[in-house]
Amino acid sequence: MDDEFELCDDGRDVDPDFCEYDLNEFDEYSLEAAVELKERAGEGVVEVVAVTVDTQDGDEILRKALAKGADRAIRIWDESLAESDQVAVARVIAKAVEHEKPGLVFCGAQSADHGHAQTGIAVAGLLGWAHAAVVSGLSYEPGAPVATIDRELEGGLVQKLSIETPAVLTIQLGINKPRYASLRSIKQANAKPIEVLSPAEIGLDPAQTGLAGSLSRVRRMYIPERGRSVMIEGAPAEQAARLLEIVKEVNG
Repeated sequence: MDDEFELCDDGRDVDPDFCEYDLNEFDEYSLEAAVELKERAGEGVVEVVAVTVDTQDGDEILRKALAKGADRAIRIWDESLAESDQVAVARVIAKAVEHEKPGLVFCGAQSADHGHAQTGIAVAGLLGWAHAAVVSGLSYEPGAPVATIDRELEGGLVQKLSIETPAVLTIQLGINKPRYASLRSIKQANAKPIEVLSPAEIGLDPAQTGLAGSLSRVRRMYIPERGRSVMIEGAPAEQAARLLEIVKEVNG
């Protein structure tokens, strides 16, 4: 998004004219993890399918995924999906996963805009699959019943564990080095078809999509007014007393 922006008239989102659309950084690492797995397995063993829930604007992002090594691309959309929250989007992706039957599902650990870090984990919950979040290392042989992963914990700790497959993994930045797409691969990607499906075509009930299928909704977005900083001096007890006074003043 540009540094200068405006909100929509209803005050619930940023005006799309001020947005820049690109492949989310976390998803770049996720895509690279899938492509590297395909390359290690050898030709014809693994197929990488990129999936997005988006309007036609998502086609450009999917073509970037194709140029970086994805074999197929699927975009799922109709107007009933507008205003979907993270769980409603996860329902759509879970249905696509049921149709494709992959061994692993890679998602970015979070998005670069809202940063909720919910969609991938919600997909696993809806599927009833094992999952791991913030994955920073992966060892897996396609078709194997178990994958070995490293995942980041608080305080710089790393947890190593085994997880049964099929599974959903949300990928952390730094797990690999995403590749640049060559001019040749970009041209080839532009010639590849993008499969466009509606929620009904993947067997999704309309009541589970959009605002009706969402567990949360945006009521209002606003730009906070600039405040001012206050240095509270004195002994700890005096500081605490003054802080309590300020809180009461702010809350009226």
